[in-house]
Amino acid sequence: MSRVRAGLTTDRVVAVGAELADELGFDRVTPTEVARRCEVKTASLYAHIANLQDLKTRVALLALEELADQVAVELAGRAGKDALVAFANVCRDYARQHPGRYAATQFRLDPDTAADSAAVRHSQMLRAILRGYDLIEPEQTHAVRLLGSVIHGYISLETTGSFNHSAPATDNTWDWALDRLDALLRTRYTP
Repeated sequence: MSRVRAGLTTDRVVAVGAELADELGFDRVTPTEVARRCEVKTASLYAHIANLQDLKTRVALLALEELADQVAVELAGRAGKDALVAFANVCRDYARQHPGRYAATQFRLDPDTAADSAAVRHSQMLRAILRGYDLIEPEQTHAVRLLGSVIHGYISLETTGSFNHSAPATDNTWDWALDRLDALLRTRYTP
């Protein structure tokens, strides 16, 4: 639990918000909690953030950027199933290491903010993965949504302990799900 007082900056406020998200949960990140951690009055934060929405948006953007950077590194030189598995595993590992930040990646951004953010990079990386499956529109958009739903849905359920009550191990189901997604994407859809 780091304490910061002197030299408070917007970047530091956002970093403290991200740390708090991982420790307490993204839903418990507030200007009051960040100010307490920074050992300043809440009013002092408003020189760096506009309000709670702004703070949460900035934490979400930081998390999306961190995750996009990690995904980009792992996707380099990969295609098809290798790329799909790398993307999914980076997301899952990030959620395990930074549960609050991962939750922040699901925060609804306003359309103008989202258009200029790492959220677009995530979509572009998924579309790059899907080029290896030779999907055309609208199938590619459907596939982006399917992958996001399965990957992020699984991670969300797993992190809340929803799969702890039965065998097989969640790692086995994760691998099985990624295998099924790959097989589905390789199958040509004809309406």
